Amino acid sequence: MLELIKRFSGGYVRYFVIGPACKLLEVFFDLLTPLVIARMIDEGVGSHDAGVVVRYGVLLFVMAVVGMGFTLVCQKMAALASQGMGTAVRSRLYRRINEFSHAELDRFGTPSLITRITNDINQIQLALALGIRQLIRWPFLAIGSMVAALLIDLKLGLIFLVSTPLIGLVFWIVMARCVPYFKQMQAKLDRIGLITREGLSGVRVIRAFVREEHERKRFRDAAYDQAAVAIAVGKLSSILNPVTFLVMNLGVCAILWMGGIQVDTGELTQGEVMAFVNYMTQTLLSIVYVANLVVVFTKASASASRVNEVLHCEPSIVDAGNESVDLPSSEAVASGEAPCAIRMDGACFAFGDAEVNTIDRATLELGLGKTLGVIGGTGSGKSTLVSLMLRLYDTRSGSVEVMGADVRAWPLKQLRHVVSIVPQRASLLSGTIRSNLTWRDAHATDDQLWAALEIAQAAEFVRKLPQGLDAPVEAGGKNFSGGQRQRLTIARALVGDPLILILDDSASALDFKTDAALRHAIHERGQRSAAEGGLPLTTVIVSQRVSSVRDADVICVMSHGQVAGLGTHDELLANCPLYEEICLSQLKREELGGSAAPTSAPAVDRPTRVRPQLAGGEA
Repeated sequence: MLELIKRFSGGYVRYFVIGPACKLLEVFFDLLTPLVIARMIDEGVGSHDAGVVVRYGVLLFVMAVVGMGFTLVCQKMAALASQGMGTAVRSRLYRRINEFSHAELDRFGTPSLITRITNDINQIQLALALGIRQLIRWPFLAIGSMVAALLIDLKLGLIFLVSTPLIGLVFWIVMARCVPYFKQMQAKLDRIGLITREGLSGVRVIRAFVREEHERKRFRDAAYDQAAVAIAVGKLSSILNPVTFLVMNLGVCAILWMGGIQVDTGELTQGEVMAFVNYMTQTLLSIVYVANLVVVFTKASASASRVNEVLHCEPSIVDAGNESVDLPSSEAVASGEAPCAIRMDGACFAFGDAEVNTIDRATLELGLGKTLGVIGGTGSGKSTLVSLMLRLYDTRSGSVEVMGADVRAWPLKQLRHVVSIVPQRASLLSGTIRSNLTWRDAHATDDQLWAALEIAQAAEFVRKLPQGLDAPVEAGGKNFSGGQRQRLTIARALVGDPLILILDDSASALDFKTDAALRHAIHERGQRSAAEGGLPLTTVIVSQRVSSVRDADVICVMSHGQVAGLGTHDELLANCPLYEEICLSQLKREELGGSAAPTSAPAVDRPTRVRPQLAGGEA
């Protein structure tokens, strides 16, 4: 907690000073109040002088108004400091999360990061606000009341010296047992967040499989689990107030008993006894409030440690010091001296600390303007393989090169401008079609957007929308069909003229005719770019469909993270049994022989028989 305050309180120091200072002035008036009341009793009530009572009453009213004014100033300072600093922490946390590679995102998990950036920071903000408003008030009031009481009478002051340690002992025992529970509570909230996110994002699938009751049970179990921890904390915390008030009331009884005797002997006045009771009450109530503050600060401390865990986590993929990579010239491409667009040499990768590699010694080359098809069974490592090309993950060993330079030598911004990817899951944000298409190039013109939509086979349905490019997009693109969402994400990837386009199974929701037309349009776009003196477009197509990759210049067959075959369609049919099995699971044998029609004039694919499982693929 202190670390966050030191790190983010720079612009709010004046609030941390002014707020407690105003609170101290308010406490000063609170400490004077029992003395004024004692004078009112001794000089006014005791002598039956109504004028004295009125004067002291007016003085108490003025003190209350002035104290309230200082309280309002303190409240404003607390709000400005806590909300301002909380916003700064939340912004920095969000920035750090966006700096993470996929490895760090996998480590923390999305639900946990959401809980940390919302609930945990809310706990920190609450602790900061209460710290400014109450942390100074109650300890100072307790100490001030104790000193004032001792100045009135040292004998009665001994009651304080007995009562206070008793309350402190109870407080220490309870807090020592509560602290571990607070950390558990935050972890339980992470679990609730995970189940809620899965349930809401997959609600259609859950209803389709009639799993509503199962999901309700999962959520109920997680909620009860978190509630059980919260109840355990509540039971422990509930001991504080009753025990504290018991000690306080016993102390008041002792004061009245001993004070009454001293009043009879003339050692104390009635007003001084009442002042002593007020100071006793203020002291012990202050300790109660301090105990409650410690509960809040303990929760905030647990939350702060979770926030610091994210802030201290350094991204595993950085590009500090990397200089811009020079792209090959069109002359070098024409003369055949240009480097490979993509080259892998013994690339190995594993998630986290796993001992088994997800990608194991992958080696391949792809020239500029060529097309690479990646095919294999489910879980064979296709998507992970292309993620290495964009440096979403770093290899454990081996190398991955783009345009002749190791991806670790590229500035990330330049690399991800040169290489554009269309992920498996179509992701659109709420806004408009235009706002989604301009992610790669915020200054793209309407002509460029329409050109990308034409290539992606999306222009027709966008033109039919009343608002065209400015048509609204709901969160996740829920107002479009699966095929429409995929085509819009493909168009988004084409805006900004990437040199390498990765289609990661991004045509799964498209029919065969649209898929073929899409590949044809992308091929023509690459040829047109080369004819105009630019660099040709290199394409990587990841697909489960043989028809999507069979015309590729190079086809990479993946199996259990390894490259099981590499070559053209005809070469693989002759030399790779796994590829032949995959083809036979989708096509008739008479459709396999010979090369397919050139990509520049593709034949329309027609549906063929599909076997239940890809032969040689993973379940």
